[in-house]
Amino acid sequence: MKISIYNLGCKVNKYECDGMLKSLKDRGYDVTEDLVVADLYILNTCAVTNEAERKSRQCVSRCLRLNPNAKIVVCGCASQHDPEQFIEKENVTFVIGTADKDKLIDKLESKGVLIKPIPTEYEDGFSPEVVRTRAYVKIQDGCDNYCSYCLIPYVRGRSRSRKIESIVKECENLSSICKEIIITGIDISSYGKNIGSSLSKLMNRLKDVDCRIRLGSLEVNVIDEDLLNSLKSLKKFCPQFHLSLQSGEDGVLKKMNRHYTTSQYKEKVDLIRNVFPDAAITTDLICGFPTEDEESFNKTLKFMDEVGFAQVHVFGYSQRGGTVAARYKTLAPDIVKSRVARAIKVADECKERFLRNYIGATLEALSEDRENGYLCGYSRQYIKCYLDKGESDKVYEVKVNKVKDGVAYCNIVKEL
Repeated sequence: MKISIYNLGCKVNKYECDGMLKSLKDRGYDVTEDLVVADLYILNTCAVTNEAERKSRQCVSRCLRLNPNAKIVVCGCASQHDPEQFIEKENVTFVIGTADKDKLIDKLESKGVLIKPIPTEYEDGFSPEVVRTRAYVKIQDGCDNYCSYCLIPYVRGRSRSRKIESIVKECENLSSICKEIIITGIDISSYGKNIGSSLSKLMNRLKDVDCRIRLGSLEVNVIDEDLLNSLKSLKKFCPQFHLSLQSGEDGVLKKMNRHYTTSQYKEKVDLIRNVFPDAAITTDLICGFPTEDEESFNKTLKFMDEVGFAQVHVFGYSQRGGTVAARYKTLAPDIVKSRVARAIKVADECKERFLRNYIGATLEALSEDRENGYLCGYSRQYIKCYLDKGESDKVYEVKVNKVKDGVAYCNIVKEL
């Protein structure tokens, strides 16, 4: 039987899909992570926005176009939020939520809906197969932040951490196979709070891991000297800090239930740059939040320029039913669309300015795929590098010759 496991969500979902992939392969199934013709589809869904949930529903139809006789099993955040939107669809045989994903492959012949209570402790049943140059390691699940626009705490539950020993063992095993490990979770900043530990303590335990280590998205309040010093002690830390911002205006941040001010955010950025002068500060930004007026938005644009982000993921506000912000009157779609475009323009200018600092400098690039006629890789700062020659899955010292359209064009100096 051919099985396709398809991820519609975040890096945490990807880690879970990789775990299911390995488990099915170990049992002798012909399995892929691509959406191709198959006898059975397992869809790991997303509910972070209305659009993500809509795409999760649409994916059922995509599967049936590939094989009208296939069985479809659905799991994840969208099915946790509303299982009926899937079980009513043709050929969908079984639906679960976010709990028991690590046991799903034992239930592929089950039928109906089984939405269990969200766990209060970390489920550590996955053992993903390493299929790429980079590997994700999940260290926690759930979120306690309850941002006013976000549904995730309601579908993923409260923050719960994986045991340090389990994480260290996986990272040590991966270090002999892959070139880079990305530490991921729903809110890795909260790691350890429910087990008497912390993210900095975890990093201290990983100081002997001999491959690149990159952190996923962080809440700004986790940044302190203790964490930065523990990161500095890592053998091959990647100094890219993805600090979630969402707005550059204090009034909007308060209505979003974000737990910092812009001045506190900037202080943390300065602290990072004192320890890691070459750090890339990347972020996410929501444009058109219901309480964001023109003055607030202009302050956000100014703050983006002041921080000097290396990259900004810009999103238009998406109302989610069941959240506090869903009670607020939304802005006109054309206003949201205009602000997204203006923010992207400033983000592109910030990125270009950041990249120009590296012209003539040397970077360490991890090569991966070919793109536009070049070997493509990423530096420790997550700068996209086009290399003049070389092979995939290698680490090179490269010299930046020019930057254009968000890419650093480089010559290889030597293999590392």
